[in-house]
Amino acid sequence: MVKLRETEVILRLCIVFFLLLTSCLIGLDSQTKEIAYIHKNVSFRYLLALEAELYIDVVVAAYNLVQLGLGWYNVEQKTSNPKWFSYLLDQTAAYVVFAGTSAAAQHSLLVVTGSRELQWMKWCYKFTRFCFQMGSAIILNYIAAALMVLLSSISAFNLFRLYSPKRFFRFKSSS
Repeated sequence: MVKLRETEVILRLCIVFFLLLTSCLIGLDSQTKEIAYIHKNVSFRYLLALEAELYIDVVVAAYNLVQLGLGWYNVEQKTSNPKWFSYLLDQTAAYVVFAGTSAAAQHSLLVVTGSRELQWMKWCYKFTRFCFQMGSAIILNYIAAALMVLLSSISAFNLFRLYSPKRFFRFKSSS
């Protein structure tokens, strides 16, 4: 169990690193170009999905830091209630990060390809650095989402190993 706990700590630290790196890439990215003698500035605030992704990443990184802090104090949990709570929150965080990243990727694809019907110009011809940083942020966020799925499976293992395989929702000690 010590190796499993170490793996969980390493995964949570990697997730926090990737999420904070993504947040920095999104939050600090802006580019200004002069187009037809007019200074045009583009930032993540023009794309609502990127702004939502930034907030999701910060909240989920904070959640993982709180889980790391609780892990130091609750070294051995004998009951299943905190493990259920951790399992459900890990699942929710993984789904929310994946959904936010997918929405940001879809919105960013609209920025890359443009839309004639919506009169949306292709930003990436003019603002290449902005687009490369957003693409990097989305890739890093998908990596964080994959790590969160792995962490969620470890959390599920930590929860369901407490239960008996022969009796439905009975602890191993009571069977």
